Amino acid sequence: MSRRIYTHDHPQRCVIGTVGEPGDRSFFLQARSTGQLNAVAIDKQQAQLLAERIEDLLDDLVERDLIPAVDAQLRADLLDDEPLDLPIQPNFRSGVLGLGWNRQQAVVVIEAFDAGVDTRDTPDLESDSTAGPDTLRIRLDPAAAREFVRRSRTVVAAGLPTCPFCQLALDPAGHVCPRANGYRR
Repeated sequence: MSRRIYTHDHPQRCVIGTVGEPGDRSFFLQARSTGQLNAVAIDKQQAQLLAERIEDLLDDLVERDLIPAVDAQLRADLLDDEPLDLPIQPNFRSGVLGLGWNRQQAVVVIEAFDAGVDTRDTPDLESDSTAGPDTLRIRLDPAAAREFVRRSRTVVAAGLPTCPFCQLALDPAGHVCPRANGYRR
């Protein structure tokens, strides 16, 4: 079967969002461009790490004078705290996420690859090869990427509080802390 690549260049919206109650949430990476809406199911840890890596990338680009600091600043007109667009129909579950910087277009590139395919078949970033897993490709300017980071961190933090000892989620029904040898906290 031929690889499908869902591409969003400077999308109208690119967000991490959730469905469900804290402790039982499903995370999605969703992008919307004119006439196209794509969503990919991801893990909470993927959402958290993606936000951290994008922030590190932007900070590094500013530090190395590859982009002006003002271009990587959060802009009020980009703030997005709205729920995910409906209907939420994931194209696939992501196993591997890719992140990079396209110097020619001055954009952050995010790629999510289908988990249902052997990860050894994952192509290089921005490859249009017909072989490999289905891919969601998103290109964001630095300011939009900074907003993506802000929202992603907000969404991830909105879950259950974490145990100060083991960093695992504190379940309202009780928490057996491995660092406390199984004693409930």
